[in-house]
Amino acid sequence: MGRWCPGGDRFARRGSPNPENAAARRPWHAYGAALSGRPGVAYDSRINLGKAYLKRSEGVLRGDQRDPPRRLGRPHLRAADARALARVQGRVTALDRAWQLEVERHRARGTSASFLGAAALPWDVFARRARLDDTARRCFGALESRDPETAEWVRAYADGVNQSLVDGARRAPEFARSGLAPGRWEPWTPLGVWLATHILFAGFPAKLWREEAIRHLGPGSVGLFATDGPGTAGSNGWLLSGDRTVTGRPVIAGDPHRFIEDPGVYQQIRLCCPEFDVVGLAVPGVPGIAHFGHTGTVAWAVTNAMADYQDVYRERLRRTGAGVEALGPDGVWRRAPRHTETVEVAGEAPVAIEVIETERGPVIAGGPEGLEAGVTAAPPDGRNAADDETGDAAGPPTALALRYPPRVTEDLGFGCLLPLLRARRVGDVDRALDGWAEPVNVVQAADTEGGLLHRVAGRVPVRAADNRVRVVPAWLPGHEWRGWHETPYAPLTDGVAVMANQRGPAAPLGVEFAPPHRADRIRALLRERPAWSAADLHTVHTDTHLASAGPLLDRLAALDGLTPARPASATDCWPGTAAWTPTAPAPPPTPRCAPRSSAGSPPTRRSPPSRNRPPTPRSCSPGWPSSRASATPSNTC
Repeated sequence: MGRWCPGGDRFARRGSPNPENAAARRPWHAYGAALSGRPGVAYDSRINLGKAYLKRSEGVLRGDQRDPPRRLGRPHLRAADARALARVQGRVTALDRAWQLEVERHRARGTSASFLGAAALPWDVFARRARLDDTARRCFGALESRDPETAEWVRAYADGVNQSLVDGARRAPEFARSGLAPGRWEPWTPLGVWLATHILFAGFPAKLWREEAIRHLGPGSVGLFATDGPGTAGSNGWLLSGDRTVTGRPVIAGDPHRFIEDPGVYQQIRLCCPEFDVVGLAVPGVPGIAHFGHTGTVAWAVTNAMADYQDVYRERLRRTGAGVEALGPDGVWRRAPRHTETVEVAGEAPVAIEVIETERGPVIAGGPEGLEAGVTAAPPDGRNAADDETGDAAGPPTALALRYPPRVTEDLGFGCLLPLLRARRVGDVDRALDGWAEPVNVVQAADTEGGLLHRVAGRVPVRAADNRVRVVPAWLPGHEWRGWHETPYAPLTDGVAVMANQRGPAAPLGVEFAPPHRADRIRALLRERPAWSAADLHTVHTDTHLASAGPLLDRLAALDGLTPARPASATDCWPGTAAWTPTAPAPPPTPRCAPRSSAGSPPTRRSPPSRNRPPTPRSCSPGWPSSRASATPSNTC
């Protein structure tokens, strides 16, 4: 695990196209340090990196180079303009992370089982039925009409990937071992990668979990499963005003917690052209720098806002001579477009799936015959489907449709990516983020003039309270979307703002948040000094105090009559043993593969899902299968 911050002067370059951005032309260090030699905003971000990337050398790739450096760890890229720079960024990413790019492209298209096998089939079925690739295509088409410059910029990135993907594949042994040949990136592929990466960040998996609880315990139990859970993991961030720093200038810290992957979900990179000179974390497969960036005069960082912006509708469908119809809230049956797609599975027979979309959204589980193939339930005596006011599963067969903002608006927020790169002050970042779509984030930003920003960014629909906590009946009125929430802002308190997925400015927009332990601990640590430097913040980043363990340990200490504990060894120090304390990190458990659902039904969780991090770590997530590939194509745990 490494932490980086622009600092020092060792790699400062002459003749920069933008003297305003001198601060961005600094190397990345293992630990954060304040910008030296000029007023600036210190930026400190902890990230997870694969071992191979930590050891790679740095290089500079210019837009006119035909043979770029072979081993790029933290690419420093220069080009004549933003479009040429996007093409170079695509080339470098294809050379450095070809396998990762192709896995993500296949995930977005729902074709990963074709080379990863049956373990990836449930994800592919979901991706096809949720229309991820089609949504990305529609969003790109709308982007071309709404923002031609950004559309051409994204197209240039895809062109760059195509230019170097074959060369990158030759260097990646996974291609030969899996038999996968690199494919072609379409202009909308980066949008598909972004959507597939974040589709599970919102609340709909939790609604499926709560619906299962309701099925066993009744509707009154939903409140027990729609509250802040006991989880301890998540992303952190904090913002210090100039009054709380040794330099008198703001310090912003980002601590994104993502599953440790090799290579990681982020890519450290520098992007330089006459318009801007930015360092930060890019998402491989997506141009620019979205979540964590520093332009030299302004920096920003994010955490998941834990907002709820997706809905699941229980649909009543029926087959007719013309196809499939869905029952609407006005009691009218309307045509639901349908078609059949075939999912190829390595080593097994292809699987045909029916893709249906109602006015609410794509059907992700079930169909006219119900959630289980061949299982139907008779309607209650003397009533038809339109008469049922309960919305319960009893009655005619039902299916589940997913409604999510980009499918409705044809906008994934890519129009804000170029303005973020061009930002010079927090006001620029603020205006750019007005166009952010998903995932919904809490954002902190600061600039060299002392400007500060703490806000929520993203699109959250206004709808009934039931929509936010459970699956709702599509055939009853009152569950439609009625516009979009205004995104909240929050001030600093005593010169400090902390974001750790807890209830905060995003509280009106969500249902379940992380418990306040991490946020409270960060605030307590920051209160220990009246003024901080970026170099000092490693004590906060590396703090191991686990506040959420306190109540549990108190209860364990009160127990008596227990069998004697076996002696703890240095390699077996678990909570509750003599060698473990709440401030010492415990070793992680051995990962085990969770059971996967069948291809004909939606993936289900056996415990409430967490959105503090992506819910699909390789193939080891608890229930939601993933086609994210590990370093070997076998994708084993």
